[in-house]
Amino acid sequence: MDFISADPESQGLSSPLLLKFVNALDQQIHEMHSLVLLRHGQLIAKGWWSPYTPERRHMLFSLTKSFTSTAVGLAIAEGRLSLDDPLLKFFPEQAPAKPGENLKVLKIRHLLSMVTGHAQDTTERMIKRGGKDWVKGFLSLKVENPPGAPFVYNSGASYMLSAVVQQVTGLRLSEYLKPRLFEPLGIHEFLWETSPQGVDIGGWGLFLRTEEIARFGQLYLQKGMWQGRQLIPSAWVEQATSRQVPNGDNPESDWAQGYGFQFWRCRHNAYRGDGAFGQYCLVLPEQDAVLAMTSGVQDMQSVLNLVWEHLLPAFDDTSLPNNPSAHKKLQRKLDKLCLPAPELGIQSALEASIAGKTYHMQSHERRVKTISFDFTDEACLLELRIGRKTDHLVCGRGKWVSGATRLLSPQGFPMQVLSSAAWTAPGTLSLTLRCIETPFYFTLTCRIDGDELHIQPQANVAFGPAQQAELVGKLG
Repeated sequence: MDFISADPESQGLSSPLLLKFVNALDQQIHEMHSLVLLRHGQLIAKGWWSPYTPERRHMLFSLTKSFTSTAVGLAIAEGRLSLDDPLLKFFPEQAPAKPGENLKVLKIRHLLSMVTGHAQDTTERMIKRGGKDWVKGFLSLKVENPPGAPFVYNSGASYMLSAVVQQVTGLRLSEYLKPRLFEPLGIHEFLWETSPQGVDIGGWGLFLRTEEIARFGQLYLQKGMWQGRQLIPSAWVEQATSRQVPNGDNPESDWAQGYGFQFWRCRHNAYRGDGAFGQYCLVLPEQDAVLAMTSGVQDMQSVLNLVWEHLLPAFDDTSLPNNPSAHKKLQRKLDKLCLPAPELGIQSALEASIAGKTYHMQSHERRVKTISFDFTDEACLLELRIGRKTDHLVCGRGKWVSGATRLLSPQGFPMQVLSSAAWTAPGTLSLTLRCIETPFYFTLTCRIDGDELHIQPQANVAFGPAQQAELVGKLG
């Protein structure tokens, strides 16, 4: 299902103010990837910062949680479970022999609203203890406080919700949602990562296109109704997006306005699903609008601040006089959004001396054993021996070139990348690799020092340090 496009003014939006909002994102947020804006169910504006494109899926991180919540709501509506079911009811074989009192009273509603009683996020400990059985790992953890308070953001709790849905339906979360949610919304090609146990990871792991995120938001704005069908009970939409628990008292923070069932409350009576590094499904009921955005930013609040500062004033209660010239300016801006490839830089005499030669890596960081370079007028060509396989990567000069490599993947799977190369100093070659279906890009600063190669990887955003371990190699 595609949305019908409409001029902003016809739906009560000012094109000049919308342009101001897009300009602010473009100038102040240096790693925006896409946006789709709906009002009254009409498509008002959409744009992708090249090389990001509409057909590519994007890693959602914790925006996945809102889809997990939807599956729980549907399972409750079908009578398969209830909010007040104790968690241990569903996993008698994986439960500890002597569960603590707090674990015994941990309910589905506590998992949904992030008040499980754990003192900190359980995710890393759940995975470490559980090995291939994350459910058992979660249930083995101590629940320090009585469930119900305080709010502690907990992706392990979201994983358990996915496991519960699979337990009561016999279907993985994605399989359960496919006929009930994805297919009616026209979402036919999606990716959802699974745990070693074969459970879709409810707290993260879903990849969708930006317009599909917008459809999900529009469904919630319409109280679960879609093209004449009630896909989600309206009562669940109301519960899930209402403030169930407090999560702070900072009036300037959109992370302190209350939490629902895997949805965040926002300022201005809005709510959202969101994911790390700037993946947003923002629903504004008072404006009858939905804004979907993807990005790769560390400061997620800064993006929402621009929404409130520049987009909110663009809404009017009634249609506005037609403004075709302003609309054309807005459309030109949206069509030309771009994250350019690094400039060509200098031409280094080192190209001829290192071309075709192989560097043997002294430590197998990232499982890299050898690296060799070659050069043409158009590109830098890399051959990387990673584990038992060889990757060939083409990095364009002054442009992006599509490819795939296992160099950046913690699991060792090929990742889709767009790559570019430029000499930034006589002995320094900078490679930029955009992991095009994720928020991440990596700058690999390659310094040639005699017969040694030093590669310093740097990520744009990260959960830990952005600068990663150096790779060192010597000419064979």
